[in-house]
Amino acid sequence: MTESDNSGNSESNHDGTPVEISRRRLLGTVGAAGATGLVIGAAGGVGISSAVSGEGTTGGSGAGGPQALTSVGATEVMFHGKHQAGITQPLQSRGHLVAFDLAPGAGRKEAMALLRRWSATAKVLMAGKAPAEDTGIALDAGPSSLTVTFGFGRTFFDRTGLTSRRPDQLDLLPAFSSDALDPRRSEGDLWVQIGADDALVAFHALRAVQKDAGDAARVRWQMNGFNRSAGATAKPMTARNLMGQVDGTGNPKPTEPDFDRRIFVPAGASGAQEWMAGGSYAVVRRIRMLLDDWEKLPLDRQEQVIGRRKSDGAPLTGGSETTELDLNKFGPDGKLVIPDNAHSRISAPEQNGGAAMLRRPFSFHDGIGPDGTPDAGLLFICWQADPFRGFVPVQRKLDRGDALSAFIRHESSGLFAVPGGPAEGEYVGQRLLEA
Repeated sequence: MTESDNSGNSESNHDGTPVEISRRRLLGTVGAAGATGLVIGAAGGVGISSAVSGEGTTGGSGAGGPQALTSVGATEVMFHGKHQAGITQPLQSRGHLVAFDLAPGAGRKEAMALLRRWSATAKVLMAGKAPAEDTGIALDAGPSSLTVTFGFGRTFFDRTGLTSRRPDQLDLLPAFSSDALDPRRSEGDLWVQIGADDALVAFHALRAVQKDAGDAARVRWQMNGFNRSAGATAKPMTARNLMGQVDGTGNPKPTEPDFDRRIFVPAGASGAQEWMAGGSYAVVRRIRMLLDDWEKLPLDRQEQVIGRRKSDGAPLTGGSETTELDLNKFGPDGKLVIPDNAHSRISAPEQNGGAAMLRRPFSFHDGIGPDGTPDAGLLFICWQADPFRGFVPVQRKLDRGDALSAFIRHESSGLFAVPGGPAEGEYVGQRLLEA
C-alpha cells in the first residue's frame, strides 16, 4: 500500500463515487485538520497526537511522510482470486465468526444487494483502506493480513428460492453422541469469517460487516477467537491450542499433489454445483475444553490421550513433529506405543480411508463461569471439498472411542458452502445469485 493509491485532493471521483482513502493517509488528514475533533479524553488525545506526529511510532506521519509499516501490518491478502481468502493463508492472531439470518421478507434480491455491499467493503478493508463512511477504529493500521470470507448455510437456499441449486454437500450433518449443541449458536443463512494479525483491524471489519447488513440480515450468533501473534516465536511454528498441544501437524499441505482435490470443489465435478467451482465447505464447531479436568492429568497421561509428545508434537513412536505415526509399534510391555484410542491414531487419514480436511481454527476464552471453570476451547473450522468425505467419517470414528472426548464438549455447529473467489468486477456468490 502506498500513498500514491489515493493522491488526489478531491473526495470523490468524476462519476460521484467515493474515493477509497488509505487508513494511514486519512489519519494524516485528520491530524492536519486538527486532531481535537477526535479527542474523547486526555488519553485519547495523546494517542492520536503521537500517531500523527510519528515520534517514536511505526506508521506515523511526520514531515517526511508516513514511516514504513512493520512487516506484520503491511501484509496484504488479495480479495479477488480462484479461491476466497481465509482458507489457505497462515493462521491469523485474531478472528471473528458471525452468522446472519436474512430478515423477514428479505429474499434473493436483498441477498444480492447485501453480497455486493459486503464484497465491496471487504475489498477496501483487505487493501488496508478505509470505507467512505468509516468508524476510525483502524486508521493507523495497514492491511495486517485481513481476510473476510463469506459462506451460505442450508437455509439460505430456502429463503432465496434457490433450493434447486443447493448442493448435496449441504445436507444436515449427522448427530454425534458427544454433541451438546445450542441451536441458537448453530447454523445460519449466511456466515462470515474474519481474520487479521491486528485485533483492531479484525474488529473494524466485524463492525463494517454488521453495519452493511442493514435491514437485510440480522446477527444470529457471533464468536471471537485468537491464535499466537505473528512473530511471537523465533521461527514459524505449528500453533498450540489451549490444552497446550501442538495442533495442526497432520494438515494436508498445498504442496501435496492431491491438496486441491481434497479441499476445493473442482469445476464440473460429479454432483457438484457449477457455482461452487473453486469453493470449499466449512464445518464450524465451538468445542468447549474441560481444562480443569485436563490439567489434572499427569503429562504422560495427556500424551497417551493425544498420541504425541506435548513438548514438540512428535509421535510417541519417535522422531520429530513431521515424522509419520508408526501405528503398529509395540512397547516393551507388549502394548501399542500409540494407544488404540489415542486421538492422533483415530483421526489419522490412513485410519479413515484417506479422509482429510484442512483445519484452520481459533482458540476462544469467553470468561469464567459461576462454578469457576473457564469457558474456553476451540473454534474449530475445517475445510474440504465434501464434508461427507472429510469431516463426517472422521468425526464418526472419533465419536466411537476417542480418548480426548472425555475432555471436550461440542456446543455449536454449522456447515456452510463457501463459493470460489470472485473475479475482478464480481461479488462473492454472484454466479449463484444471478444465474
